[in-house]
This record gives sequence, C-alpha cells and structure tokens, in this order.
Amino acid sequence: MDERRELLDLLLADARTDTANIARQLDLGESEVEALIDDLESEGVIKGYQAVVDWEEVDTDHARAFVELNVELDRETSYADIASRIAKFPEVNSLRLVSGEYDFAIEVEGESMHDVSTFVADRIAPIPEITQTVTHFIMTSYKERGIAFDGDDEDDRLSVSP
Repeated sequence: MDERRELLDLLLADARTDTANIARQLDLGESEVEALIDDLESEGVIKGYQAVVDWEEVDTDHARAFVELNVELDRETSYADIASRIAKFPEVNSLRLVSGEYDFAIEVEGESMHDVSTFVADRIAPIPEITQTVTHFIMTSYKERGIAFDGDDEDDRLSVSP
C-alpha cells in the first residue's frame, strides 16, 4: 500500500493524530508527513476535517433524515446540474448519485423533524426535475463514519418462545 493511502487511512481513523505519531507509524519524517498532507489538501483529495457527533448525547434538538430522490432529465439538464443546485443548501449534509430504484440519496439535517420535512417539501420537492421524494428519518445512530456509539441501551425486547 502506498504511503498516501496509509496516511489517508490514519487520518480517517483519527484526524487529530499529530504528525509525529503519523510519521512514526509510517516510518517517515515529520516534514515528509506534513508535505504529504499539504499535497493531499492542495490536490483536493482531503476536503476537510470533521468531528463525529453522537447527537443523542447533546442537550439540543437535532434531526437527520435520508431522502431518496427520483428525477427526470431533459435534454438540457444533467445529474450534475441537479446535484449542483441541491448541494448549495446548508441543510444537505451529503448528496450522492446512486444506482437502484432512485437516483439521488441525500442526508438532510435540521433542528427538528418538522424542520427537515418542511425543507424537503418546500426546497427540494419543487425542483422541476424531481419527480418523487421519500424521507427516512434517522431514529438512532449506532455507528457513524466507522465509529461505534457504545451506548448503555440494553435490548429491552422480551424473548418469545413457542
């Protein structure tokens, strides 16, 4: 595996790891690691660094949903055109063109389920090329971006036996 990929894997696991620790793990000098990171950032490979938040541990309201979008293209409009419009909304956390029964999968965030549903109804659904939306609210997250949320939630379902 090349050192750029190994560096990316380390940063994905913990972007706060200092360059001295990364250099030790990759058997490189700190200046080499810093140069690699600078190159990856300037090439647009690394787009940013973000925290993984367990919203159930935060004392504020927060709602997230996955939304399926079906679109109908015309001669002048491409998937990239539609994606460009949708990506501009700050409520849209992720946007992907997918294969299968729908065209786009987006993740939307807001302060409440009402905020998210209003956003989808008032801002996303009216886009002319969008023919259908299906919203799936996220009720509980058990793992995000490779990090498991080890809650104290016990399985309180009763066992059923014949």
